[in-house]
Formats: sequence, C-alpha cells, structure tokens
Amino acid sequence: MNTHSSADQPPTPSPPETAGLALPASRRSALIRFVLEQGQATVLELCQRFQVSADTIRRDLDLLSRRGLLSRTHGGAVAAAPLVGADAPFTARLNAHREAKARIARAAVRLVAGGETLIVNGGSTTLAFARELPNVGELTVVTNNLGLPSVLAPGAVRDLYLLGGQVRNESQVTLGPVAFAGTGSIHADTAVISVGGISPAGLSTTLLAEASMIAAMIAASRRALVLADASKFDHNAFAHIAPLGPKQTLVTDNAPPPELAQALADAGVDVIVAGT
Repeated sequence: MNTHSSADQPPTPSPPETAGLALPASRRSALIRFVLEQGQATVLELCQRFQVSADTIRRDLDLLSRRGLLSRTHGGAVAAAPLVGADAPFTARLNAHREAKARIARAAVRLVAGGETLIVNGGSTTLAFARELPNVGELTVVTNNLGLPSVLAPGAVRDLYLLGGQVRNESQVTLGPVAFAGTGSIHADTAVISVGGISPAGLSTTLLAEASMIAAMIAASRRALVLADASKFDHNAFAHIAPLGPKQTLVTDNAPPPELAQALADAGVDVIVAGT
C-alpha cells in the first residue's frame, strides 16, 4: 500500500469565505479578525477555516504574536493582551471550543455528589456544566449566571438561588456581593468556576468586579473546581482572581504545558484531564 503525506495531495478547493486568502497577508488579516470575533481559536479550527496546514497556521500565529497582534496559547491563540480586558461576545464564547467544554463539563459533574451546595459563576463552561447535572441531584445551587436556571434538568436541584447586583447583559451575569440581604455569610461545599486565564501567577478574568466576586465564591467554599479549556493556559487576563492553591482542582481538556504543570503541582492543585 502506498502512503502519501498531506503535501502530496492535490490542494483542497477553498470554500467561498476563504477564497482569495491564499496570500499570506490576506490570510493573516482574516485570521486576526476571526480570533478577535471569537475571542480565541485553536490551530485545528484555523486550519479548517483557512484550508492550510497546521505548520502554516503555527507560523502565522508565531509571527502575529511577535508583532503583538495576537497572544499565543498552548494549541492556539487569543486576542492580544490589550484587547482581552473586555469580554468576548457571549454568543461567541458559547460557540468557541464547544466540544472541549462539553468534555470538561461531563468530567466535572462526576466530581459532585448529590446533596451538595454549589456556588457557580457565570460563563459558557459553567453553563455546559449545569446542563450535565443529573436529573435527581438534590443540589442547592447559588449562582450569578443568568442563563443557568433555564438549562438545569427539572430534578437537578432542590433549591436554586440567584445572586443579585448589576445585570451585565453582554455576559449574562449579575455582579455584586456573594450574599443575600438580611442573611449572614454563605457557605458552600464546592465553587464551580470558569476563568479567563490560568497561569503560574494564578487565576484571572476580564472584569475587576467579576474577579472580586469569583474570589469571594472560592473563599466561601470548601473546594473549588476550576473549569478551563487549554486555550486558557498561560494566559493572564486583565483582573487577577486568586493564586493557585491546594483547595483547587483544575478540570481541563488537555494536559497543561510543562511550566504551568509544575506550578500547579507546586501549589497542590489537582489536575483532571477530561476524556472523550
């Protein structure tokens, strides 16, 4: 049997939306627009979109990163640091890395026992987590995620509480204290959080108000499940949430790169890589 490398195959015709992008400058310009619109992208996504090899995409990303137009991540790229202080459109975040988020959600749900009290923050990955919660869970859930109540199975929770505060429509969350009027402190078994970045420096997100709220969620909980796909590795978003710590478990879709893996191990963070 004869085998051939991809270089031996005839070129695949470009789809209409990528026609005319064979020239490197045109392709790179379109690549930047795509990453800005989506907030992040993997090498595989970019190969499929622009109909070029993974090596070509990696060279493009390396060049654009050196020029400060994008930020390189493990396996892809995100918008350059000056641009990631703002949230990517929520619909774009819902669609980005959908399969990876589903895998992470399924793995995270297996770490939750019936009868627990959960504090769940906003985000597309935690929304995927909520969809996977079992129909009979007897859970108590406290959240600032406005989309979460509509995706829960009818029997997944015993009690559901929505945290008040400023409504941020673009990210579908409320921003305010992790508390309820007329009550004392909230205590939970598990904080389930998604983040904008995870690096040796710790956990981060795009909004200062959201960072302080997530930090309060972690502080109010016995442990924290950090749900982050590989595009968040070695990325520092605008606002620092907390350092890496032993009460955290990272649930992700790929093994972290060596430097981050060592930092996680040194901090006592458990790492769970979701299967298919």
